[in-house]
Amino acid sequence: MNDPVVGEPTASHRGSRRGRARSTSKAELGRIGLSLFIDRGFSNVTVEDIAHAAGIGRRTFFRYFASKNDVAWGDFEELLVDFRANLHDVPGRPLVLAVRDAVRKFNEIPDEEHTNHRHRMRIVLETPELVAHSTMRYSAWRAVIADFVGERLGLVSRSPVAQAFSWACLGISLSAYEQWLADDSSDLLELIDESFAALGLLFGAAGTSASAPSDFPTYRESVSGPPSPKGNEW
Repeated sequence: MNDPVVGEPTASHRGSRRGRARSTSKAELGRIGLSLFIDRGFSNVTVEDIAHAAGIGRRTFFRYFASKNDVAWGDFEELLVDFRANLHDVPGRPLVLAVRDAVRKFNEIPDEEHTNHRHRMRIVLETPELVAHSTMRYSAWRAVIADFVGERLGLVSRSPVAQAFSWACLGISLSAYEQWLADDSSDLLELIDESFAALGLLFGAAGTSASAPSDFPTYRESVSGPPSPKGNEW
């Protein structure tokens, strides 16, 4: 059976430009746009195409998204709000584990959405027109982590430690997605877990080196183990 999100927009999506425009939402408009990107290719879809498929006008489209590029990311701003909240949900959790758990939640996808999400991430990661736009999204995502790390360690978010950690987390996520897209049998969350295990070990080693700041905590807990009530921040 064809997935209605992946297939050509239905008659109700095409709508009519006569009379009152049908109501929509940012999430629905994003799904319609993704459907068109998958069917026709990102470069072959215009804002007008998405608006027409949704049964709305161009001006209404821009109430939801600033550009066609933003449609490929869905409601990313709302996801960042949830991401920030999830990071602060577990104040006693060691830092690496707290970030890993929040990154996992950020990337948890219902089983029925896996196919569409693979399409979305291929579009985001492999479409030349989206490269510059993606850089802005990555920066906003990293800022959430850098803010959290700074708060936990008593550092400013622009400090080398907070920035290095946020960049490492972005690298983990992008690497996991590349492997997930290349191998349909792989599990995205397992790939993220595996990389965070290595991150914890690497940052732990840095924390014990002679060149590390004296207040730079070490990480000694396996990602699969329970949080230590007396553990260091890492």
